[in-house]
Amino acid sequence: MKNEHPPLLSVQGLKKHFEIGEKQLLKAVDGIDFTVVEGETLGIVGESGCGKSTTGNLLINLLEKTEGKIILNGKDMDSLTKEEVRNSRADIQMIFQDPFSSLNPRMRVVDIIGEPLKTHTKMKKSEIQEEVFKLMDAVGLDRSYGKRYPHEFSGGQRQRIGIARAIALRPKLIICDEPVSALDVSIQAQVLNLLIELQKEFNLTFIFIAHGLPAVKYISDRIAVMYLGKIVEITTKDQLFERPMHPYTVSLVSAVPLPDPHRRDRERVILEGDIPSNVDIPSGCRFRTRCPYAEKKCELIEPELIEMEDGHFAACHFPLNGNTSNLLSGEEGMENHEGIFANETK
Repeated sequence: MKNEHPPLLSVQGLKKHFEIGEKQLLKAVDGIDFTVVEGETLGIVGESGCGKSTTGNLLINLLEKTEGKIILNGKDMDSLTKEEVRNSRADIQMIFQDPFSSLNPRMRVVDIIGEPLKTHTKMKKSEIQEEVFKLMDAVGLDRSYGKRYPHEFSGGQRQRIGIARAIALRPKLIICDEPVSALDVSIQAQVLNLLIELQKEFNLTFIFIAHGLPAVKYISDRIAVMYLGKIVEITTKDQLFERPMHPYTVSLVSAVPLPDPHRRDRERVILEGDIPSNVDIPSGCRFRTRCPYAEKKCELIEPELIEMEDGHFAACHFPLNGNTSNLLSGEEGMENHEGIFANETK
């Protein structure tokens, strides 16, 4: 599905390598490309250590990137002046994973939510207070809570405070870094529904980072799957669940529990082995050491993230097209796979 709107965010060849020891690099993010259109929600999902949270920190400039470009609203972030960089911080905000440690325990709620307004606007004190009350109304917090401190609230209420702070400046993009993972399941649903309501009300754009597919599917328009620092598949949420192409995505989708007992007869794909180290990444396809369909080509050549179908990108030499029946094997698969797959998807 092609989108005619220009992207709000364009990420090109983004890398973040950490130096550890002598001549060793931990490749947390190792060259990723994606775009986000205004008003949509892009979910980023993957196992712990795949680089999804590092990606979020790079976008909001909490970490300095090693390489690549981040283009927000048509402007290359590297070309901005100091004043423009300061102003751009109002355009990107973050909702953090831990709703307690991300809030200053010595500040009252009204001051926490009003801090961005005080820093980035010329609003009067009375105007800031009134705007804070409106934000509290928007996230479902009683105005009388404004004089309380973070420790006086539950986890879900603290996360609502963090959300109110994030939307205070009406940012163009909000990075949601696993915002519901520390909450009870019932509270998770409330927070997800709140984010969806706020997105409609304030025309927000989200990047929603999580390790669980159900939450990502519920809130996202498109989903990017990361593995060992790379995006291995990206498409709409419907396509991802109905026709996953990368073997890793297939295994993730198969692990999602189904509430319907009549549909629980589907085959579960269980991955063997451990995730390789980000320091010693396998040659070729970095998923090949755990992939049950790996061939010689997978060891020799790293697959590129290419468009397999309209708007459906995958980085796999032998995409499964949702099941193993389309998989080619052996030398024949290496020689003829691209042409045969192209015919199948027409």
